[in-house]
Amino acid sequence: MTWVSFKLFKRLSYFLILLAIVLVGGTLGFMSIEDYSLVDAFYMTIITVSTVGFGEVKELSDYGKLFTSGLIITSFGIFAYAITSITTYLVGGEYKQFVKKHKLMKDLSNLKNHVIICGFGRVGRQVASDLASTQTPFVVIEKNHDVIAEFEDLPGYLFYKGNAMLDENLEHANLAEARAVICALPKDTDNLYIVLSARERSRKVTIISRAILENSISKLKFAGANNVILPDTIGGSHMASLVTNPDVMEFLDMVRVQGRLGSNVNSVAFEELPVELQNKTIGHLNEQKLTGVSIIGYKKPDGDYVVNPAEDILMVPGSGLFVLGSEAQLAKLKSLFGLTH
Repeated sequence: MTWVSFKLFKRLSYFLILLAIVLVGGTLGFMSIEDYSLVDAFYMTIITVSTVGFGEVKELSDYGKLFTSGLIITSFGIFAYAITSITTYLVGGEYKQFVKKHKLMKDLSNLKNHVIICGFGRVGRQVASDLASTQTPFVVIEKNHDVIAEFEDLPGYLFYKGNAMLDENLEHANLAEARAVICALPKDTDNLYIVLSARERSRKVTIISRAILENSISKLKFAGANNVILPDTIGGSHMASLVTNPDVMEFLDMVRVQGRLGSNVNSVAFEELPVELQNKTIGHLNEQKLTGVSIIGYKKPDGDYVVNPAEDILMVPGSGLFVLGSEAQLAKLKSLFGLTH
């Protein structure tokens, strides 16, 4: 018996037990009082509780009539209630919802290296849109059913209905196998709670949180967030830059994750390089062409960044590269190095 079949049987077992009690009790009663055979007693029980109006198997005795009257009175409501409940469960959509939830839980358990988005407001929707454009697997934890219903049919979108602040919902979203958690709720206190919960359950997961107030940044980072983003501040700075450096900003806008120019930026960690390319200089890597991409940045092991790195810089453990290339070049790079991002 499959898990779904077991759960379905468990859900219907109450109604089935009621039906069994009525049928077994009626059958045994007719066999005892009227000395009916098993088949005749079962038949009399069925036509009695279902009130179909067929004739009796044979003339009933006075005790048989009293027993039949009692069976009708006690069983009619039970029989009708059980049949109606079973029909409603199977036909009325409840069973469909049960199967749908089972499929969701199966999909969640199979997720690996995915992103958990907590909240599906303005920020959460933009995050999901960008992740979907790069075919990055993600699941959204959202408690508003109407919001889920509006977006759940979009390709690549996976929703879990629930409050992201509850620990069990993070676990249902398969936090243990997630690569990142994005806290996109509108209140800093709610995001702080999720950061604490997620960090307590996973030391390796990357946690990125939204913040409204600047003084919340230090608290969120202290709680375990790797990065804290202030959308309003970034939006204001972006608009100001469009005034002071419009051409630069428009170019950077187009060289984004979506890559409207057909170009994107990607990162390559030292550990992701083939062994023959590790501990080599930037110049050596440029000579190898790296599938045609251009090396535009270098990350030092201590976390500092170098833009347009010199060719004599050595790739060492803990360092990384930033490369710019077309979608085809980056796809070839990912295939060559086995990258998953």
